[in-house]
Amino acid sequence: MAAVGATPGRTPQGPVPGAASASFASPAPVPGPGEAEEEEEEPAESHLCVLWNSGYLGIAYYDTSDSTIHFMPDAPDHESLKLLQRVLDEINPRTVVTSAKQDESMTRFLGKLASQEHREPKRPELVFLPSVDFGLEISKQRLLSGNYSFIPDSMTTTEKILFLSSIIPFDCLLTVRALGGLLKFLGRRRIGVELEDYNVSVPILGFKKFVLTHLVSIDQDTYGVLQIFKSESHPSVYKVASGLKEGLSLFGILNRCRCKWGEKLLRLWFRRPTQDLGELNSRLDVIQFFLLPQNLDMAQMLHRLLGHIKNVPLILKRMKLSHTKVSDWQVLYKTVYSALGLRDACRSLPQSIQLFQDISQEFSDDLHHIASLIGKVVDFEGSLAENRFTVLPNIDPEIDEKKRRLMGLPSFLTEVARKELENLDSRIPSCSVIYIPLIGFLLSIPRLPSMVEASDFEIEGLDFMFLSEEKLHYRSARTKELDALLGDLHCDIRDQETLLMYQLQCQVLARATVLTRVLDLASRLDVLLALASAARDYGYSRPCYSPRLLGVRIQNGRHPLMELCARTFVPNSAECGGDKGRVKVITGPNSSGKSIYLKQVGLITFMALVGSFVPAEEAEIGAVDAIFTRIHSCESISLGLSTFMIDLNQQVAKAVNNATEQSLVLIDEFGKGTNTVDGLALLAAVLRHWLALGPTCPHIFVATNFLSLVQLQLLPQGPLVQYLTMETCEDGNDLVFFYQVCEGVANASHASHTAAQAGLPDKLIARGKEVSDLIRSGKSIKPVKELLKEKQMENCQILVDKFLKLDLEDPNLDLDIFMSQEVLPAATTIL
Repeated sequence: MAAVGATPGRTPQGPVPGAASASFASPAPVPGPGEAEEEEEEPAESHLCVLWNSGYLGIAYYDTSDSTIHFMPDAPDHESLKLLQRVLDEINPRTVVTSAKQDESMTRFLGKLASQEHREPKRPELVFLPSVDFGLEISKQRLLSGNYSFIPDSMTTTEKILFLSSIIPFDCLLTVRALGGLLKFLGRRRIGVELEDYNVSVPILGFKKFVLTHLVSIDQDTYGVLQIFKSESHPSVYKVASGLKEGLSLFGILNRCRCKWGEKLLRLWFRRPTQDLGELNSRLDVIQFFLLPQNLDMAQMLHRLLGHIKNVPLILKRMKLSHTKVSDWQVLYKTVYSALGLRDACRSLPQSIQLFQDISQEFSDDLHHIASLIGKVVDFEGSLAENRFTVLPNIDPEIDEKKRRLMGLPSFLTEVARKELENLDSRIPSCSVIYIPLIGFLLSIPRLPSMVEASDFEIEGLDFMFLSEEKLHYRSARTKELDALLGDLHCDIRDQETLLMYQLQCQVLARATVLTRVLDLASRLDVLLALASAARDYGYSRPCYSPRLLGVRIQNGRHPLMELCARTFVPNSAECGGDKGRVKVITGPNSSGKSIYLKQVGLITFMALVGSFVPAEEAEIGAVDAIFTRIHSCESISLGLSTFMIDLNQQVAKAVNNATEQSLVLIDEFGKGTNTVDGLALLAAVLRHWLALGPTCPHIFVATNFLSLVQLQLLPQGPLVQYLTMETCEDGNDLVFFYQVCEGVANASHASHTAAQAGLPDKLIARGKEVSDLIRSGKSIKPVKELLKEKQMENCQILVDKFLKLDLEDPNLDLDIFMSQEVLPAATTIL
């Protein structure tokens, strides 16, 4: 609102004579330049559509985090739908959409999915659409008629069809039908645009293909027991309900990504370890390049630039919905210029590395065009000050002219106020002419003491409007002339700048493809720089891959988490390959390092399969298609199963039924949850089952305290079995651990040593050793006479004390009751 005032012969109320003041509604405080904070993202959801027909799956899902549709080309699957289960486990969709017409296999699978009451974190909602919604022709029509922001409006229908055909495999009929059903569901549910006008469609910023071939199978239990991921409650009181943070985990120590999308990609790589040697070696090549001392400065510079790569899909989604915020333009401007910096840097790096070549070529001049447009059009300081989109001068002459008029209003209105005051009653000491957006120009005069009733507000020649803060506001002939002459300047300027913003948004959205590609390549570079930084700090080495090797060979490997927590860590080697030693039986005392050794082998193998350097002097990784574990018992009251049943049902049975000759199986203390004899028998039976497979036996590492497994020769002799133990040395009564793996079998579990470390009394430990020796020798176990005599004397003393407390002169004393209640019951423990 602009306001000026003038009083004849006196200083005007407010501004000094000849001065002017202009004020508009104060905008909400916003961050200054460079301080715009990125908003917290809404929780991402995925909505999946699946079709199953004649042994093939068609899958597509919509990810709300980047407004992108992902599809998997038609893929064969078994009748048990293991591939579909893996997709569901990885994506964890909020909704599963499918046809109401299904065969027996899919019906059985969906029934099982619907019955998973305790599925973590939450079972998906099942949505059934009529089979007609999945028709091939209608699905193609939905795909081709969709409103996609990444397709320029200038494209003809034919060009649009050709463009989409280069992205979507129209020859995969199930996938096309799944995409059509997904579009139907999105349009019906209006995901993300529930509160928008009905003509606003669900934003779709791109189509991406995903495949699950060449992937290594790892179940959720394995991720937990190996501490690949470990979520903990956030310590902040403001995030108790929903906030989680990463605890001590492999992901936690390797995640040094600078942008959110890099972190998201690293998590995706961890969820999708691969056997694709070309992909793995391409990742390792980049890490090795940045580990060279002469490239450290370049790595640090690229890391700094990556810190400015922000959530571009969220900004593009807001542009599509016309919800763009002031800070979005600043964030997008920094992101694009940082991407140009990444491109220029990568052009100076060896183009023999595919990632550098992709960034150099695909970060096209469209980025420079976007940055130039934003830099030349957007007035960042003005936008932040007014909390709305404003443009720089010399962009639109009409806007510049209206802004000049608006800026010149105060001095002009001062003169108008002086002329108005000459025509007013002499009792009125001052007046001012003000401008209010949407209302126009008004004459404002102070309320006089005589103006009490509403009828007193009437002034000849003026139209009364309203009373505010003891000021009367009127329309006069001159203010009406100003309205006709100048119009509503403020709103006109805002409308024209909004139109320019829309035109700028269209220019950006037309180049959304290159921005999406920027995010993909920048996040990949961010992950590899993070892995290189961790490898440099922790002394990791590059693994090599041998497709002909079935198994792994690790020279002086280390546990990546334990070595950070222990003062000293003893490295150990591991080798399993060929036809020898496919089953490693590891024995040794408690706390000697058996479990750490098993996890170490699993973690090093896993790190190599995600394309990371590994904590070992050397590591050769063969063809590994799965990692199975039975290390920690997963207890759950809600499942209604015992600990041992969970061990069998969810862990060991899964390995027995699914492990192949290329699988790595890690088993620790299986069988301890039930009777010793039964547990030992089950362990031996499971191992004999695998050994009976001969050369197709999986690679198995078993740690056990069942020494009878060896002593009773429960396993067949042969080259497939190798016995290892953790080296120890007895020094008097002390047991010294060397934490070194060597060939052989432990002669005792040394449980008494562990009991002493736990603080049990010496008498209990000695008695335990005595009983243990008696059991081994087959002799009967008898009570300890000394302990029995001590107990008898103690009971006698208690009875004597009670008798001495009796008052024999008390006439009410009944000795018969004392004998029956005290003496006779105590006799059984004394005699």
